[in-house]
Amino acid sequence: MQYLNGIYDAALLLYALSLLFYFLDCLKRSPDRKRLGTGLLVFVGLLQSAGLGIRFYEEKGLPIFTPYDFLFWFSFTIVLISLVQSFMRRSEFTVLLLSVAGFSAFLLNRVWLTAEDHTLQSWKAVHGWLAMHIILANLSFAALTLGAVFGLMYLFLHTRLKHKKWNDRVRRLPSLEVLDKYAYTSVLVGTPLLGVSLVVAGISIVSEGRLPLFQDLKVLSTLIGLGIYITYLVLKRLGRRSGITMAYWAVSGYGFIILNFLLNSWSDFHRWGGV
Repeated sequence: MQYLNGIYDAALLLYALSLLFYFLDCLKRSPDRKRLGTGLLVFVGLLQSAGLGIRFYEEKGLPIFTPYDFLFWFSFTIVLISLVQSFMRRSEFTVLLLSVAGFSAFLLNRVWLTAEDHTLQSWKAVHGWLAMHIILANLSFAALTLGAVFGLMYLFLHTRLKHKKWNDRVRRLPSLEVLDKYAYTSVLVGTPLLGVSLVVAGISIVSEGRLPLFQDLKVLSTLIGLGIYITYLVLKRLGRRSGITMAYWAVSGYGFIILNFLLNSWSDFHRWGGV
């Protein structure tokens, strides 16, 4: 465990430096800063991969059944998405905001949790279903995070254009149409993943014979969150709302998902702290 902590501390430091270089690049265009930030992000991914390998060896299987591992997988997924985004045009602000989310989760994980916290021992009979539920929920969380990032960028760009405040930072952002399209695509990916993860969670509840858990606060609130995103997709499909309204909807929906995550401590189904 000592080696693992050392790897994570190094990854956290490099992540912070990568975030700093991207922040400086967003303040004032500098290809060298962007390259440094991307290079550091690659090393973060490699260190996190090494950490996952160590956890896999320790657990003799996929390490996902603690809040520690859930947040770590989320941060790792965000790093991978950030690296993909870094090769796209006008992606600096996207990578910056994604890195803020990934670094925050990684830092929170490092200072708040340990790998031994709240494992799901009481659900051993259906660990296969739970593994699928957790993986799908994690991927959904990452996709909805990306949707919220594009929504925030849309709101920022819309405000700058409305007040006719042009500068280099505004010119480096994708157009409103592109941001709206990307936000919609991200939510379109994340919402079905969230829905399927809930179906799988329901199967695990039925398999364990814990039907009263369907009345659990977390289960009900997650269904509300899913309903928010389904409504977003329906409204978007119908085209009855403006882009600014849909951006607010995407960001608000993600805010509810974050709040929903914090409800785990009151949930009988999610004693370990996952989604």
